[in-house]
Amino acid sequence: MGALALILKNPGDLVPLVKVKMMADKAKKLPKEPNLAFCYDMLNKVSRSFAIVIQQLPHELQDAVCIFYLVLRALDTVEDDMSIPEDVKCPELEAFWKKIFDPEYTYPCGEKHYKVLMDEYPKVTAVFLGLKKEYRDVIADITKRMGAGMSSFIKREVESLKDWDEYCHYVAGLVGIGLSNLWAGSMLEDKRFAEMEDLSNSMGLFLQKTNIIRDYLEDIVEEPAPRMFWPKCVWSKYGDSLDVFKEPENREAAVHCMNHLITIALEHGVDSLEYMTRLKNVEVFRFCAIPQVMAIATLAECYGNGKVFEGVVKIRRGLSARILLTTLDKFDVAKAFKDFGAVIARKVKEESDPSAKATLKNLAKIEKRCDEIFASDTAGFSKKFDDELPVTIRMFIWCITAGYVAHSFHLGNVRETLGLAPASTGNAILDNLEKFASVLCCLAATIFLITGQMF
Repeated sequence: MGALALILKNPGDLVPLVKVKMMADKAKKLPKEPNLAFCYDMLNKVSRSFAIVIQQLPHELQDAVCIFYLVLRALDTVEDDMSIPEDVKCPELEAFWKKIFDPEYTYPCGEKHYKVLMDEYPKVTAVFLGLKKEYRDVIADITKRMGAGMSSFIKREVESLKDWDEYCHYVAGLVGIGLSNLWAGSMLEDKRFAEMEDLSNSMGLFLQKTNIIRDYLEDIVEEPAPRMFWPKCVWSKYGDSLDVFKEPENREAAVHCMNHLITIALEHGVDSLEYMTRLKNVEVFRFCAIPQVMAIATLAECYGNGKVFEGVVKIRRGLSARILLTTLDKFDVAKAFKDFGAVIARKVKEESDPSAKATLKNLAKIEKRCDEIFASDTAGFSKKFDDELPVTIRMFIWCITAGYVAHSFHLGNVRETLGLAPASTGNAILDNLEKFASVLCCLAATIFLITGQMF
């Protein structure tokens, strides 16, 4: 569906899309320092969405998180390059944490932007070495643990759910743990965040399992033959191999398998909510919360959706933009989790889906935690959800005020078209007052349209 058709179908997406476009343009404005400019430019190229989300962070943390992301992207590039022999790749992964201190280190691997990242890696190293020691220590520790974990899975398949959790821990859970350590080290969050490894890990697992589920087709058709991370103990219940799920005749079994995995991913929902209720810094909160809401929105889009086995399934850009702009506090997150959970619940087919009962059970746990968050609202913040008018009504109000401006300024023969008398009263003062009033009304309506809030 074209962009115009999507906007006509979802008119409420228009303003958020424009605002996010402005944020994306802002993210492309690079620092003057050459090495730092390279890092932020590369961040925009390898992950536009992350480049936007990182803007939510306090300035104190932006460079550290940017470098943390690029270091782990470089490590991931080594892991993903199927042309590197295993006996070469494993030692490289295990030693990568030492290489990030080497100002001359490069490694020829990857494609497109990732190849540039690896070829120009000394620029990342230069910025890394300029970070505070506590930030360097966190990045090096997580890189060491992740590299060792990735190496251990090079010659292993994901057989059991324990394997799945372990692999996701290495590639994503450790990211959550590292970020929590950065929050604690910055003093912008409680030092106890450094001790919250279980919750931090669960945040990462929620995101990684969502990505693994969504990217089935993209991964399985990759050349050379890719490594797959759907756990065998689950997919073997629905087919003889992972390949068979992309065949149309196996669509029902494929969807049941995917729903089973989504059900498992939803087990992390309560931990995700718990972690976010403990964050105090608004900017850090938004940085953490936006990807989590995107994840449950993606699971809602994928659940029961056979198109996952035919192409790339993503939430629409307008919805993504709205999530980015409206995820402001724990009540926004609770509402989003509850709403997207309800979307999944409506899709559950209890009579035919083998994992239906478990799905509904996990959704009920998430809904209960959301209700507890709403119940903790003593200041009435969650009432904002009851007050906001739909965007279609706000657009209608704006159109009326725009028409008033056109009438006051004699634009387009508006009054004549409507069969009304000429606009001029014959009194210049009154005419100017009317013009002034129409502009004020239109300005107020514009603010109301964009924010949903009056003065």
